[in-house]
Amino acid sequence: MLELLAPAGSPEGVVAAVQSGADAIYLGFGNFNARRNAKNFTESDFEKAAEYCRIRGVKLYVTLNTLASDRELPDIARQAQTASKLGADAILVQDLGVLKAVRQAVPDMPVHASTQMSIHNLEGVKVAAAMGISRVVLARELDRSEIEYICRNSPIEIEVFAHGALCMCYSGQCYMSAVIGRRSGNRGLCAQPCRMPYSVPGARKSSYPLSLKDNCLAEYLRDLERIGVKCVKLEGRMKRPEYAAVVTDVYSRAIRSGKNPSGEDMKALREAFSRDGFTDGYYTGKTGETMFGVRNEREKQPEALFAAAKRAYLKNEFQRVPVRFAAQIKADVPARLAAQDDLGNIALVDGPVPQPAFHKELTKVSLQTQLYKTGGTPFICEGVRSEIDPGITLPVSAVNEMRRTALSDLVIKRSVLKPRREGEFIQGFRLLNREDPPVVTVSVTRLTQLSNKLLGLKPAVLYVPLEEFDARDRSLAPFIEDPDITVAVTMPRIIHDGEMPDVLKTLRAAKNAGVSDVLTGNIGHIVTCRTEGFNVRGDFGLNVYNSQTLRIFKDFGLASATLSFELRLEQIRHLSKPLDCELIVYGRLPLMITENCIVKSATGLCNCSNFGGITDRNGFTFPVLKAFGCRNVVLNSQKLFLADRMGDYQNIGLWGARLSFTTENAAECAAITETYMQKGDYAPSGFTRGLYYRGVE
Repeated sequence: MLELLAPAGSPEGVVAAVQSGADAIYLGFGNFNARRNAKNFTESDFEKAAEYCRIRGVKLYVTLNTLASDRELPDIARQAQTASKLGADAILVQDLGVLKAVRQAVPDMPVHASTQMSIHNLEGVKVAAAMGISRVVLARELDRSEIEYICRNSPIEIEVFAHGALCMCYSGQCYMSAVIGRRSGNRGLCAQPCRMPYSVPGARKSSYPLSLKDNCLAEYLRDLERIGVKCVKLEGRMKRPEYAAVVTDVYSRAIRSGKNPSGEDMKALREAFSRDGFTDGYYTGKTGETMFGVRNEREKQPEALFAAAKRAYLKNEFQRVPVRFAAQIKADVPARLAAQDDLGNIALVDGPVPQPAFHKELTKVSLQTQLYKTGGTPFICEGVRSEIDPGITLPVSAVNEMRRTALSDLVIKRSVLKPRREGEFIQGFRLLNREDPPVVTVSVTRLTQLSNKLLGLKPAVLYVPLEEFDARDRSLAPFIEDPDITVAVTMPRIIHDGEMPDVLKTLRAAKNAGVSDVLTGNIGHIVTCRTEGFNVRGDFGLNVYNSQTLRIFKDFGLASATLSFELRLEQIRHLSKPLDCELIVYGRLPLMITENCIVKSATGLCNCSNFGGITDRNGFTFPVLKAFGCRNVVLNSQKLFLADRMGDYQNIGLWGARLSFTTENAAECAAITETYMQKGDYAPSGFTRGLYYRGVE
């Protein structure tokens, strides 16, 4: 049966989820989780929640799914050990450095890959498995056939997001909140800029081109189980406990009954929370305009629905723990009752000596009737075996008391926590920074941005999008043939399994043309590129935020890694750099990569090549570019510019300083490169320093 994973944003939220039928809950413990604004649990709260769940057969998963700095990793390791001691059943992570810290600190603790890890293909799942991860939460953008393909071939468990808020961007790849407001989604403080209005040239109606409806897969639960999904996840740690109760109850009853939710159930889901209804667009492969919606903030809370839900979860006890009884009722000796739960715990209880039956003797049926009455407890009776001598009887009150005592003993036994091994998180020696200034590298978006002047400047590395590569186009050939320039193709950040054959075909053509290197921003592409014989470099999408992540990618065999542009320069200086590190020092930073085409959804036209972008309420315009697979990349409204502050990034141990060209023409690309090579004086009319000085929260 599908595991139902529900949110718990507070201690009351634990009760709400558990008593509404959740098989597992997830919660934030401390400051290192993707919902830092939720009412995260204190140590005392957490200990009580863990025991509450353990007694009732409910798993408890802890979210440590944010990027973490070197300074924070020791605290995360200690937090993981505390969570283990108090009864956590698994830890969710995004950051590979956090994964390493958790694996060292609590080596027996199961670890799940958060959807923040941006795993969206089978190779990504296999890499996660190789790192010791036992479950992957897939990207929300996959359709049914893609999920099924991964499930059928995965070596580990697969979890799917089933209900709640949808981000416009692939999780883990959204930098919009950080770049424009210093509140990093990768650090758990997303300000939700996708819910804000934007003007769109030629838009037919909506002024909210980034706001998706809530996901709802309540009618596909049997299908999800059939294709091999292990767990379905409900979103909502920031919402009221009553919301979690309503949604969990609907999904729980649907899973256990094997039937789709009723019309009344769907109405309850909509009343609890929706944005102009729900969408199943990703799962069914029907993306587009109908997936978008906004929340009417004037809409009243469904107080009657929530009040009924609250009464139910505070009053009732959800019975999910199977128990079996065995009774021995013999003449002239005390009655005996044994109870065994699903974990093998056994409780033995002695009762009174049976009396001769003058009127009604005790039978197996009458005994069984009483023992099945486990209401008000977490237990549900699944069977009774009994040996009863004829002609004797026991008071009903005595049988009931024996049953209550046995179940109470089982509760005590279930509350006992089995200890796990602990280890020591070792950060390792800090390597000295390289002293020579970084080389200049250049990435382009289109081959038309190349020029003879750029060729003459000889950037150390030229990155070209794989989808731009064409063996028949000779514009790239001079760069490939120049011994002083390394040409690398940039892999699309998102490649679904069905798209990989075409990608491999182009990769091999690039290899045959003399391209030696590949730049990739997802762990699901590294093995493929190495297998094809390329020198692999890591892009910003890998979210390298600490030294431990760099060590992992060194072990992966990467030649270089692009550091997160959410780091401050001072943090970068103090990173231990076991492999060449690159930093983006110029360009419009990528804020989102989206599965839904913003242009077509808003205007009804496939017009990516002639689309100006989206404009916020302050008049800033964010260019929108077409990405591989008819996806979109949203760029920052301002260009990052550091040419006048080269000294600030040239002495912090970097190997490469990358100029990222997106909307520039060929002449601008050459002029900017000249400036960063101290041969020119180009400066954009308006620019930003990014986050390198101010950092993120």
